[in-house]
Amino acid sequence: MAIVKIENVRVLDPINQSDTIQTVYLENGKIVAQSADVTETVNGQGKWLMPSMVDLCARLREPGQQQHGTLKSEGKAARENGILHVFTPPDSKPIVQDNGALIHGLVEKAMLDGGIYLEVIGAQTQGLKGHQPANMAGLKKGGCTAVSNANAPFADDDVVLRTLEYAAGLGLTVVFYAEEHQIAKDGCVHEGFIASRQGLPMIPALAETVAIAKYLLMVEVTKVHAHFGLLSCGASVELIRIAKEKGLPVTCDVAMHQLHLTEELIDGFNSLAHVRPPLRSAADQKLLREGVKSGVIDAICTHHEPLSSSAKMAPFAETQPGFTAFDTYIPFGIQLVNEGLFTPLEWVEKVTLAPAKVAQMLERWGNESGWVLIDPELEWTLNKDSMLSQGKNTPLINQQVTGKVIATYYPV
Repeated sequence: MAIVKIENVRVLDPINQSDTIQTVYLENGKIVAQSADVTETVNGQGKWLMPSMVDLCARLREPGQQQHGTLKSEGKAARENGILHVFTPPDSKPIVQDNGALIHGLVEKAMLDGGIYLEVIGAQTQGLKGHQPANMAGLKKGGCTAVSNANAPFADDDVVLRTLEYAAGLGLTVVFYAEEHQIAKDGCVHEGFIASRQGLPMIPALAETVAIAKYLLMVEVTKVHAHFGLLSCGASVELIRIAKEKGLPVTCDVAMHQLHLTEELIDGFNSLAHVRPPLRSAADQKLLREGVKSGVIDAICTHHEPLSSSAKMAPFAETQPGFTAFDTYIPFGIQLVNEGLFTPLEWVEKVTLAPAKVAQMLERWGNESGWVLIDPELEWTLNKDSMLSQGKNTPLINQQVTGKVIATYYPV
């Protein structure tokens, strides 16, 4: 078995809460004792060594939307960008995540084609139609640890309540991407001055906060473990903070781009800035950052959604929402460190240990994670040639960024 020696590297270990410069020996993705059987020596001066990341929300587009991305293309992009475990919402086209028997095949294909551990979030209702609970017992048997209705609406709140009771009885987590559809309607951007000036249909922050408040009341009654994904509003952070102080079994995450980008990017009808939930105000961004720093927001995810170029070539409101995000995840994280929001170790924890805890897979992640070597000072241009994802849909296209994975050492 090959043994790699990395000299004088900064090891960021969130499990042991250590940040040290040392020489390490890696065998099959594991740190081992000093060895004379070294097959490769790497100069780690100025580099960081961290565990592989856990992504709580990414759409890989297969099955059914291979024009945007495949398990092979997006798996490779995740893996080479330091992400080994990827959770995906249950809204592929066609929807197969309401059938536990089909989920194992997806997981197996993701490892064979893309080399990643795919964690499939099961459907909360049959076909995500919002009327009848899905066969959650079958989904759990098929390997799901969580269910969600993704962005699909429920027929009524009674359906929500029944599915929460069902999930609680099975010990499943329910993942909410909270949006009150009667308020959001056909909106596509944050309700604000820029959207008004451009005449674009808007999604007020109230669409998110009303939904979160309602679901939190149901969580309190049913005692189900609930995870609120992709928070975008400052007021949402306050609602989660209150819920946690009350002892409710809730966790939450935020997409990395919400910590960096704001509604200003939609100016000029820039369809590359079309994402859902939408980019919010600078005030929201500040509160989201404070929420992550304080720990109210547990983890940071990519919210990776690769799209073909044609998906962004219509009038803004008719384009498909989404950013490709695997390739920008490390640069954005390094930027948070450089801006002083986090120490390097704090940032690493938010994208590794914290999401593993949220997903209740800490022991498994520890056994499977491996290590990732990054250069936090490497400057490179994010363009169609340098991006690993099949989707090139990012508002950062052709910009210079800092920070990149330069090697991965995985046990798979």
